[in-house]
Amino acid sequence: MAIKLEELEAKQGFSFEVEDGVAVITFDLPDSPVNTLSPEVGAAFTRLMERAEQEPEVKAVVFISGKKDGFVAGAKIDYLQTLRSAEEAAAMSRDGQAAFDRLEAFSKPVVAAIHGACLGGGLEWALACRYRVATDSPKTSLGLPEVQLGLIPGAGGTQRLPALIGAQAALDLILTGKSVKPSKARKLGIVDEVVPVPILRAVASRRARELAEGTLVPERPHQGLRAAAGGARGKGLAGFFQGLARKEVWAELALEDNPLGRKLLFDQARKQLLKKTRGKYPAPEKALQVVRVGLESGRKAGLEAEAKAFGELVVSDVSRRLVEVFFATTALKKENGTSNASVKPREVKKVAVLGGGLMGGGIAYVAGVLQGAQVRVKDKDDAGVARALKQVQGVLDERVKRRSLTWREAAAKQARISAGTDYSGFKAADLVIEAVFEDLKLKHRVIAEVEAVTGDQAIFASNTSSIPITELAKGSKRPAQVIGMHYFSPVHKMPLLEVITHAGTADWVTATCVEVGRRQGKTVIVVNDGPGFYTSRILAPYMNEAAHLLGEGADIAALDKALVEFGFPVGPLTLLDEVGIDVAHKVGPIMEAAFGKRMAAPRSLDAVVADGRLGRKNQKGFYLYEHGKKKAVDPSIYALLPHGKERQHFDATEMADRLVLQMVNEAIRCLGDGILRSARDGDVGAIFGLGFPPFLGGPFHYADGLGLSELLRKLEHFQDKLGERFTPAPLLVELVKAGKTFYPR
Repeated sequence: MAIKLEELEAKQGFSFEVEDGVAVITFDLPDSPVNTLSPEVGAAFTRLMERAEQEPEVKAVVFISGKKDGFVAGAKIDYLQTLRSAEEAAAMSRDGQAAFDRLEAFSKPVVAAIHGACLGGGLEWALACRYRVATDSPKTSLGLPEVQLGLIPGAGGTQRLPALIGAQAALDLILTGKSVKPSKARKLGIVDEVVPVPILRAVASRRARELAEGTLVPERPHQGLRAAAGGARGKGLAGFFQGLARKEVWAELALEDNPLGRKLLFDQARKQLLKKTRGKYPAPEKALQVVRVGLESGRKAGLEAEAKAFGELVVSDVSRRLVEVFFATTALKKENGTSNASVKPREVKKVAVLGGGLMGGGIAYVAGVLQGAQVRVKDKDDAGVARALKQVQGVLDERVKRRSLTWREAAAKQARISAGTDYSGFKAADLVIEAVFEDLKLKHRVIAEVEAVTGDQAIFASNTSSIPITELAKGSKRPAQVIGMHYFSPVHKMPLLEVITHAGTADWVTATCVEVGRRQGKTVIVVNDGPGFYTSRILAPYMNEAAHLLGEGADIAALDKALVEFGFPVGPLTLLDEVGIDVAHKVGPIMEAAFGKRMAAPRSLDAVVADGRLGRKNQKGFYLYEHGKKKAVDPSIYALLPHGKERQHFDATEMADRLVLQMVNEAIRCLGDGILRSARDGDVGAIFGLGFPPFLGGPFHYADGLGLSELLRKLEHFQDKLGERFTPAPLLVELVKAGKTFYPR
């Protein structure tokens, strides 16, 4: 029977119907691609549950989403942005906790039927249900990703998940924010059952009836371990040691039942956390504390600690910056990269890749495996062809090893990619991506060769990191179809794609390449043409400043450490080894020719280059390598530097300031020169392409946070001390005079 909905429930997208004694509550938030949580949604759901309790024919409840490919994606993030105090946010957390406590204690069994993303508050909602059924779809994932926004679960997740699956497994999810697929969720005990998509509702309804009848008693792996441990204790020493023989039982006992073991494990977890976060991201630390409170002092104390910590984090600067990054990337996903929103991308079924090196192989992987296109790779010889195919196979093998793919699935994906030493297979290509050496004459030659064998509508995209696309287009008969697609190494891991347009690039070409990037799993920014574009241009003075410091006698390890402590994932010299010392050396003259003396690379690394040190790729750079893994600084490299083995001491803050100010100042120049379309794109590009610390929000948010007047003062200080390379960007000077900022205050 259908029950007439009142206005509140209908407005929030809920429907309610009773089938054979089971009330099915369907959630389909209007005018939204995903279901999200808000106070209004919570109030509507509470009223429906009250109705289910009052209806005598209702014996159990099923909660299911009406979205095609999503359960509940979590709290409404823009609502969290309206909270102005820690107390207000903590009160919201307590309200959510109370609502899910009522759901958990509901007098009739409630089953969560999960298909699609079940994240954050969505998973907390499901955890409060009596039983959970998930679909086996690759679109279904479960997790608590709050730490990625500088938050922690705030509706009981830090208490329910450890109680359900054990503290160790729960901490692995809560502290990293990672999600798991249905099979892993079932193994952990997060869900009770995994079923095919078409029968989700039917199975959930059947389980609800069985729970109501008492014929189904859910099996909880973690609770089973606890029982086994308890039983072992009751059987004397023999039983006790049998219990210890079960590794997982011992781990649970050590973590949850033994105060000394619990202290040891939590202290170790905190040590590992700080090693990764370096104290810059408070959310994981607070999550660890809150879980510990619950284990040691009970759920009530744990929930109160959760609410307090959640409130403090919501209004923290770190969370504000991370949420701003989230909104920026979300907005980019809705744009086509042009000023004309009506332009539609064209379908790309086949991608051709020129060059089988590290970049070419990586591009082939993301195009064939992630985008799902047919891919043809061309290299000059069989060895290059083999390298490209081996690289794709290596990434697929790793995924099989991690069990994210079966070997059959991996083989099917590998079959999409073929390679050869000539242009056979290029005729039907919709998009050709060039990844050959940074040489303009060579690139002009391959453009002509490609245009001779491809159709009139084929797009030619260059992966160049420094040569202007305008110059490349001069070698084309179809310049409107020439564009830049700058990938970052390693391609399959780095999240950014920088699309570069020249003045004559057709809008449909831009829109098509942006869509291709998205299908390859990339965050895409579109920038205008110019030497180095955006990311390479702002990286150049940053790396130059590192070379200046080496020339002045700075210690390699100390310099790298200073930038890691600032918040970068790796130091500049580690990065130089990764990118390739030779590659960076070739970019230097291009940047100097375009921007003059302020972008001139110092001569301090000339002897390093002359010594044949390429970095990781030939196991010879600033660091020593063993079986491909970076070890300590290579002490022999100091003989190639101006000061030899004599090192000078530099303050870590000053070293970090010198490099970071160079990057930030150049980013501001890019905005002033029209290379960037917005400060937002500049922040996203620096974070996802270069590892600028996300908790600082990117170069432009960092500048606003520091204060533009203070930024100007620091640049002028270094300009007086070190010369014209620190000359402040004209746009910065203008904004300081006008009393403006990059983002509205």
